Amino acid sequence: MKILTNGLFKILITIFLTLIILIAIKASNSFKNKFYKRIYDTSFSFSKINKLYNTYFGKIIPSSDLEVIKPVFNESLNYTSKKKYLDGVSLSINNDYLVPSISDGVVVYIGNKENYGNVIIVNDSNGVDIWYGNMDSIDLKLYDYVKKGTYLGRASKNLYMVFKQDGNVIDYEKYL
Repeated sequence: MKILTNGLFKILITIFLTLIILIAIKASNSFKNKFYKRIYDTSFSFSKINKLYNTYFGKIIPSSDLEVIKPVFNESLNYTSKKKYLDGVSLSINNDYLVPSISDGVVVYIGNKENYGNVIIVNDSNGVDIWYGNMDSIDLKLYDYVKKGTYLGRASKNLYMVFKQDGNVIDYEKYL
């Protein structure tokens, strides 16, 4: 009964906050423009919202009674050499390399970027966008949550990585 009550409370709080935002958007054009600019024009950190929600309200689905499923793939990033490449780094990897996530986060982009090929961008909990470029295959969907070591896809010969925070390129050395 306690789980049901807590879950209902979380749902009501979420609905209440959503309604307040929707009313504010409807009532004020300046708030609407600021809200849309923040969501659509800047790199919005979904993982920060998730972390904030989990801190104050707990997980959306209580997992204490659920069966724990251990991940099949939990690797670290391995490469033979690295060199500067455009805004980031090019890592020399084996052919048909299974690329792991180097951080927890939310997949915010999957697509093609000029000079980087097929790219996955993961927004980590610190607000850093981590680009994984030159991917041969991608086994994720947009807005999937990935944990550190989660399988992202396959790459061959080179993996291009870029690290950005608030639209600015940051040094890759502290992440590799």
